[in-house]
Amino acid sequence: MADRKAINKYYPPDWDPSKGSINTYVGQHPLRDRARKLDQGILIVRFELPYNIWCNGCNNPIGMGVRYNAEKKKIGNYYSTPILSFRMKCHLCDNWFEIQTDPKNAVYVVTAGARKKVEDFEAADNETLEIDTPEEFERRANDQFAKLEHLQQDALKAKSGATVLTRLQRLNERQWSDPYTLSQKLRKEFRTAKKARLKEEAECKSIADRVGFAFNVLPESQEDREGSKAIDFESSQ
Repeated sequence: MADRKAINKYYPPDWDPSKGSINTYVGQHPLRDRARKLDQGILIVRFELPYNIWCNGCNNPIGMGVRYNAEKKKIGNYYSTPILSFRMKCHLCDNWFEIQTDPKNAVYVVTAGARKKVEDFEAADNETLEIDTPEEFERRANDQFAKLEHLQQDALKAKSGATVLTRLQRLNERQWSDPYTLSQKLRKEFRTAKKARLKEEAECKSIADRVGFAFNVLPESQEDREGSKAIDFESSQ
């Protein structure tokens, strides 16, 4: 419908270009109902929750990514960056909550009506790489011996922290780096095994025809050789 609104416009019969735009002529804003509170500095926008929260009205959890029609308003500045406020109504109750931007820390902050769901965890428990502290970074930057000391440890950490899928992808890349050579090798092994199998089948069929067996003779095996050696044939008197 959005593309139809941009292309298929309705022109009233008594309108002409000298009367200005159609929105001015019919007395409405180009953003329509979204701009109904524009005189208060509020614009209705579609806002998506940046993280999981708890509603203070119904005490229900609201997951990250849930979208609301929020009232967007500028409430201040951090240097030249505007600080924005997003006020929206919970879809599970009548409670309103507000989220503001924090340009200084590059995060969203819940200021009223709800609280952020705290999901702290240890890097080891979550099987992720542990990030060094700023003091450790500074020590490595200034001390070349410390930097050299941790190079091997960092490589081992990165290798052990790779997922199973990543390791499988690397193994597949190593094995199939030259697919033509590998395919040629497989075809050669197949042809060699096929020739040996056909030779054994021909020998078995020759023995069966010579002796007059009506059944298939199996190829000779090591077990057959050992069994035949264990048989003691006595000469008849």
